[in-house]
Amino acid sequence: MMKAQALEDHLAENSIDDEYQPLNTYFLDEEVNSVEVVPKNSNTWKMFFDGAINAKGVGIGAIHISSTGPHHPATTQLRLFCTSNTTECEAYIMGMNMAIEMDVQVLLIMGDSDLLIRQAQGEWETRDIKLIPYRQHVEDLSKRFRSVGFRYIPRFHNELPDALATLDSINSYPGKTHINPLEIQVRERHD
Repeated sequence: MMKAQALEDHLAENSIDDEYQPLNTYFLDEEVNSVEVVPKNSNTWKMFFDGAINAKGVGIGAIHISSTGPHHPATTQLRLFCTSNTTECEAYIMGMNMAIEMDVQVLLIMGDSDLLIRQAQGEWETRDIKLIPYRQHVEDLSKRFRSVGFRYIPRFHNELPDALATLDSINSYPGKTHINPLEIQVRERHD
């Protein structure tokens, strides 16, 4: 109650007169949250991962982006119900295994799970008994790369892996159904 009254008093004492002009700014890249410069000759691959849980199931997704630009998505449905953190662990382990199979040597792993990224960076400890084996497995997989880094990104920068995981979590695939890989094309400009 006191804060509301203080705000009312401030607005009453500092009313807007006819000469007031609102500050109108527009930046072409105002929606950009962060910028990362990767040299063109870099062999760094980026991997984005996410997991999704809903009433129909559990899905995980990962996308690898090579230094030259091609995207390599992967998604799968888990046949077990687990916590959100466990689902995220499954997603980034699937992505790491995929990178190993593609013979990636330098990998930057990005996800919207602050907990898992900070644990992978060694900033936070893993105390959940269910996550300790996952953490150890990530450490073991990390040794198979020349260089591996982990970076937290906001959820809105992780939309494609989230969409893949969500789609896989709600679809039911009977028996041994084969699903063709998803092909993604990236265009630099509109035609």
